[in-house]
Amino acid sequence: MFESKRSTVRKVGRFFVSALAASILVIPHAFAQSEAIIYPDKGQSKEQQEQDQFQCYTWAKQQSGFDPMAPPTAKTAPPPQEAPVGGAGQGLFRGAVTGLAIGAIAGDAGKGAAIGATAGGLFGGMRRADQRAAEEQKQQQWANQEVAQYEAGRNTYNRAFAACMEGRGYTVR
Repeated sequence: MFESKRSTVRKVGRFFVSALAASILVIPHAFAQSEAIIYPDKGQSKEQQEQDQFQCYTWAKQQSGFDPMAPPTAKTAPPPQEAPVGGAGQGLFRGAVTGLAIGAIAGDAGKGAAIGATAGGLFGGMRRADQRAAEEQKQQQWANQEVAQYEAGRNTYNRAFAACMEGRGYTVR
């Protein structure tokens, strides 16, 4: 029991490392795509442009609820891990007991137990594998949703920042 919990913790840890790595690969790409190029149309000085950029950063952050300077964080909790179901060992035991009972009725308890154990082990292993696959799919969907929410917030911020800067006499691309 303790070993299976340790194994589950390791698998969850590996998943989060994978999700974090994927986020790290995706998020800088979003930053690179959204880095604005600003041209002072009205001959504004470098100092005036920096002041305007700071004021527009503050305004866009307030309007969008997104701070591009803050590190990305998850907005929702990851899906909870389900209690393990099935498993080859558990299926093996149940299959052996069932096969033993059926074999006893048929006249060969040993053969029935062996057949039941084999079938139970296979079905139990498949059931657990299906559960693991479903959990991994839920975790991936959660990670994709978090990245999509981050990108949506960043896009809203970028539009607000560009509108502010354009309103102050800059071209933003």
